[in-house]
Amino acid sequence: MKSKENLVFLGMMGSGKSSIGSLIAKKLKLDFIDIDNEIENELGDSIKKIFETKGENYFRKFEEKITLKKLKLNSVVISLGGGAFTNKNIRQNVLKNHLSFWLNWKNEILLNRIKYSKKRPLAFNATDNELIDLIKKRSNIYSKALFEIKCDNLSKKDIVKKILKIYETN
Repeated sequence: MKSKENLVFLGMMGSGKSSIGSLIAKKLKLDFIDIDNEIENELGDSIKKIFETKGENYFRKFEEKITLKKLKLNSVVISLGGGAFTNKNIRQNVLKNHLSFWLNWKNEILLNRIKYSKKRPLAFNATDNELIDLIKKRSNIYSKALFEIKCDNLSKKDIVKKILKIYETN
């Protein structure tokens, strides 16, 4: 791996962080870590259930702890949860030590992907306008990532190619 240790994917829920991250990890023969899966495995419950029973605050604290722990690993590909990069400690660590990629999509595409998802607690009862507000608010923070990948008209294969090309030149 290059000077920056890990490849870290961020973006809204439904942006493809997990699927793209796992494809990149396979191509580079690296381990893939999905932070949301790690949290669910560690706590033995779905994120939706964790939000319902313990609240978002508890979830965010646990997310920070597990994310910072995983970021210490070397030569891995990490998919952050949708809200993780909004955490200042996580964001600073990612920006200082890793190659970060924001998978950016048009609002309409994201809305269609997340609107009816039962497993995404922040999207489940939200109106389209509330989701668009969340996308806009988070996009301001996501834009701090080292690289922005505009995914709208790209296939998964094209997104992977674009990321690998950036990775090889950094």
